[in-house]
Amino acid sequence: MDALSDALRVLELTGAVFLDAEFSAPWCVRSDPGHTMSPNTRGGPNFVFFHVLTEGACNSRLIADGATLQLAAGDLVMLPREDAHLLGSNLRLAPTQAHTLVQPGVNGGMLRIQHGGGGARTRFVCGFLSCDHQLCGPMLESLPRMLKVSLGDGPAFHWLTGLMHAGTLETSAPRPGGETVLAKLAEPLFVEAIRRYVELMPEEKTGWLAGLRDRFVGRALAKLHERPNHDWTVDELAASVGLSRSALAQRFADLIGQAPIQYLTRWRLTIAAQRLRNDNASLARIAEDGGYDSEQAFNRAFKRTFGTTPAAWRREARAAAAPA
Repeated sequence: MDALSDALRVLELTGAVFLDAEFSAPWCVRSDPGHTMSPNTRGGPNFVFFHVLTEGACNSRLIADGATLQLAAGDLVMLPREDAHLLGSNLRLAPTQAHTLVQPGVNGGMLRIQHGGGGARTRFVCGFLSCDHQLCGPMLESLPRMLKVSLGDGPAFHWLTGLMHAGTLETSAPRPGGETVLAKLAEPLFVEAIRRYVELMPEEKTGWLAGLRDRFVGRALAKLHERPNHDWTVDELAASVGLSRSALAQRFADLIGQAPIQYLTRWRLTIAAQRLRNDNASLARIAEDGGYDSEQAFNRAFKRTFGTTPAAWRREARAAAAPA
C-alpha cells in the first residue's frame, strides 16, 4: 500500500456534500466554515472545506492574509484549515454572509443558495471532510491555506461533480447509513485534489506531500507504512531504497522535517490512536503491537505526542462518538 492510501485509511475521513449554490453578477459572499456546516453531519475537530465551480467564473480571497485566486469552471478550491474567505464576481463589494442565504430544497431536495444581481451566472457545489487534526496534521500542514486545482473538463470532472450532486441529495434527506455514504462520496474529491497538487507542486516545496513525490523519500515512506511494526534502522531503510544512510537521512530531514525513525515512531502512535478509538484491544496489546516493551513506555510516548494518556484518549474518542 502506498503511503497516501495508508494515511487516508488511518485518518478515517468523514464528509458531506451539502450545498448547491448559484450566483449572478455582481455578487460577493463571505463564507465562515463554522456557520456553513451541515447541521446533519458529525465531524472531528478539523474540517477541510471545498467548493467545485461547475459554471462561470469568480474570485476567492482569504480574510486573514488577502491571498486571492481566480477560479473558472472545472476548478476546485480547498480550504484545509477552516479559514474564513470571500467568494465573488467583485470582491470590493460589501459581502453577504453565505450562511444567511441558505434555502431549503424544493420538495425535500438539496439545500440551495440563489443570490446576486441578475448578471452572468456562476455555480458551485460545496462540501467538507472532517478528521482529527492530531492524526491528519502532517498531511494538512503540507497544504497551502487555500488550494486551487483544475479538475479539467473531461470524464473525471463530470464523474466527480456527479458524485457531489449525489451527496447534496443525500445531505438534504438523511437516511440510515448516510454518514458513511457521504464520506465515500466526498473522499474522492479530496484524493483527486491531493494528487493534482502533488503533480504540480514546485520543486522547492517541502513537507509530507513533497516527500511522497521524491523518488527516494517516497519509497522510504511507502516501506515504513507497509511494515510499521518492523524493527527498522536507517541503514536498512536506506539500502532498501538505494541510497547511503547519510544521504537518506539528509534527504528525509530536508523534505519531511524529521529523521526517518522519528517519523516511524509518530506513525506507529497514529495507528495506535486509531486502534484506541475503534477496537477493544487492551492497552498492553496495543503497546506491544506498536513495538513498545512496556505499557508504561507506550503511555509516556503517547502523551508526549498527543498530550494525553492512551486511556484518556480512548475515553474521549468514544464519548465524542456516542451521540452518533
